Amino acid sequence: MLIGIISDTHENMTAIQKAVEIFNSKNVSLVIHAGDIISPITFNYFSKLKSKIYLVFGNNDGEKKMLKEKYSQIGLIQEPPLEFELKDNDKTIKFIVFHAPPANLEEVASSNKYDYIIYGHTHKKDLRKIGNTTIINPGEAGGWLFNNKSIVLLDTKENKVEFVDI
Repeated sequence: MLIGIISDTHENMTAIQKAVEIFNSKNVSLVIHAGDIISPITFNYFSKLKSKIYLVFGNNDGEKKMLKEKYSQIGLIQEPPLEFELKDNDKTIKFIVFHAPPANLEEVASSNKYDYIIYGHTHKKDLRKIGNTTIINPGEAGGWLFNNKSIVLLDTKENKVEFVDI
């Protein structure tokens, strides 16, 4: 299963449009957004996804009521953490999504309760494995802090993480 991961878009419409184009061209099964969507105007771009999108709110997301109203039409959106499972053939894949990494991130990973921990907020790419858990921060899609816009393509079958500059 191929999953798109994005975070900290900060209403950069050009970056969002490019990310959506990549996700659609790769036929991802799902997009995960780790927060800082900012406003409902972004829905105009994310609604063009061929897949569902799961989002968590970030610390800069102000219009939560309207964001929830819009994004509930094409997926789900909630306060972090978001825990969910996906079925890929006979395999169950467990995820937890944060915006800011919790202080006990390593402890959560060490529990081996999740296959993947996704987070954003720091605007810095992160890829680590602790036990059987892969930790991923896709970096900043908006590019406002470090001007290093990126997303991730996650192949759960091969457990392969690819950072893609946008």
